[in-house]
Amino acid sequence: MAQPTFVPITEADQVRAARRLSVPGAWVANRPGDLAGPGRPSGTRFGTPGPDQGFALALAHRFEDRLVLSDAESVKDVLFGGAVLASKRAGLVGRAPCIYDLEAAFELFGFLTANPPEGLVAERRRLFRSVAHDYVAQRSLADAVPDAALALKPDELRSRPGEWRVLPVDAPGPGEPQTGGHSA
Repeated sequence: MAQPTFVPITEADQVRAARRLSVPGAWVANRPGDLAGPGRPSGTRFGTPGPDQGFALALAHRFEDRLVLSDAESVKDVLFGGAVLASKRAGLVGRAPCIYDLEAAFELFGFLTANPPEGLVAERRRLFRSVAHDYVAQRSLADAVPDAALALKPDELRSRPGEWRVLPVDAPGPGEPQTGGHSA
């Protein structure tokens, strides 16, 4: 509120002149990490961004007592890997992970099935090894599962575990030619 001119005030209480900032010039996206267009890059090891993906870790712990693991599998790796896959599944449609994403991720590899196919158990052992501690293993797991498999409903995955195809874990890095027609 403005001070009336007839009210006496000390010099220290006088309003000081503000520093004037110049009008900013045009901005151009020319930094190394800037994207060239409105779309995001695709390919292996780019990830799938989505809101509140850390919530998948909290949801994963709700499945801890329901998981059916072999002797060589770590509960921590399986929970973390399920959260990674659930985050990717939710990110593909632009939403935060929910309990059904975790259910689909665990059904995808037969972790909620009493007798999963032996080939699937060997494959999941290889894919989930060290996932809780290794970022490269996390990216490899997420890239190994095709988007079409993540789009399936948990009921569809439960009725036929392991029927989806797993891409090789040694997928090419960014900028390398991609095989299998898969995008992350």
